[in-house]
Amino acid sequence: MPSPVIIAVAITGSVPRKADNPALPVTPAEQIESTHAAFEAGATLVHIHVRAPDETPSSDPNLFRQVQEGVRRHCPGMIVQFSTGGRGRTPAQRSAALEFRPDMASLSTGSVNFPSIVYENQPPLVDELAGKMKLHGVKPEIEVFDLSHIHGAKRLVEAGLMDRHAHLQFVLGVKNAMPAIERLLKVLVEEARTALPDMTWTAAGIGRHQSEVADWALALGGHIRTGLEDNIRITKDRLASGNAELVGVAADLVARHGRSVATPAEARAMLRLPAA
Repeated sequence: MPSPVIIAVAITGSVPRKADNPALPVTPAEQIESTHAAFEAGATLVHIHVRAPDETPSSDPNLFRQVQEGVRRHCPGMIVQFSTGGRGRTPAQRSAALEFRPDMASLSTGSVNFPSIVYENQPPLVDELAGKMKLHGVKPEIEVFDLSHIHGAKRLVEAGLMDRHAHLQFVLGVKNAMPAIERLLKVLVEEARTALPDMTWTAAGIGRHQSEVADWALALGGHIRTGLEDNIRITKDRLASGNAELVGVAADLVARHGRSVATPAEARAMLRLPAA
């Protein structure tokens, strides 16, 4: 019987603004409300970025804490994942909220070109972030923007900075990075299974590629990510009404593949996280 599917929802990100889609949640209260609606629609993991009052990316640990507390209060068992991404944040700021011990945190193991910047992840910083996650009992989610990032994760396992049961996310469709091509996803999954045989994985398609990448991932037995961070539209001509609508689309895809949406308890078990 096919394994249940973890639907991750990336609620805000660091790029979209309310001018792009008014439903984008940017304050802690909005983020908690949007996450709760997505949870009710089937999401069991929430990926969190926070914003300053002017909507620019923030590293304020207090904002991360507020969102985490609200999610844990209103979404029983949901997996909370903080971003340690670098857009608009200094290297020191990227790990500032880990002290609040979210269930997971994103971790990029190499640098990559984004549309207008280089997303820089030098090896000493990667080791530092991985070390702090280990110290605080936070499971990394390895963000794979390039084949070499899989081997960056393997290096962390070999160095004792990460458990061999790694969780990887393959990101396809970022301009100047890895294009959204089904063959590439198959190559990435095969390489990851060889390098990290005990890994679990999910895939994220950016923009118009969101649903097609999810479709490929489901066919390969993986998990999927959706949310306004990656895609603000339902169709070319219509904005998403919120994160919950995007999760609903993802859940429908899961059903079409004959798989079930994971419960919070199932998601935690598959990712080897403590029970809530």
